[in-house]
Amino acid sequence: MLKRLGIGFMLIIFISMYFQCSDDENCVEPGNGTDGEPSFASDIQPIFSASCAISGCHDATTASAELVLTEGQAYAQLVDVLSTQDAGKKLVTPGDAENSYLVMKLEDRASVGSAMPLGSTLSDEEIQRIRDWIDAGAEDN
Repeated sequence: MLKRLGIGFMLIIFISMYFQCSDDENCVEPGNGTDGEPSFASDIQPIFSASCAISGCHDATTASAELVLTEGQAYAQLVDVLSTQDAGKKLVTPGDAENSYLVMKLEDRASVGSAMPLGSTLSDEEIQRIRDWIDAGAEDN
């Protein structure tokens, strides 16, 4: 019995080592921040770059609602910044995803304006990743 457990344990270790990323440039895993916390650079910014910081939306030239979500600008434009659409609400309130206006817009719970992104939606996983990052303190990591 002990021998079987030992073999099973070794098999699990081998499999987990075999499937780990070997090339860091091509391996983006959620939670690359400190202590497994969500990382803005590797978990959140790629979502904004693909779905929000596009021409006609929140890119540097057209910036809908004066909000630029391009790499290098998004963090400063979001965290502890008051919404221009709903007075008194912060776009991102570190530690409080439920009351962050960004999450309200993504989940179509905002009392003003349309759900974001316009014409599409983020996956449940992407929204949860943003929620986790905010709830973990919305660090610039």
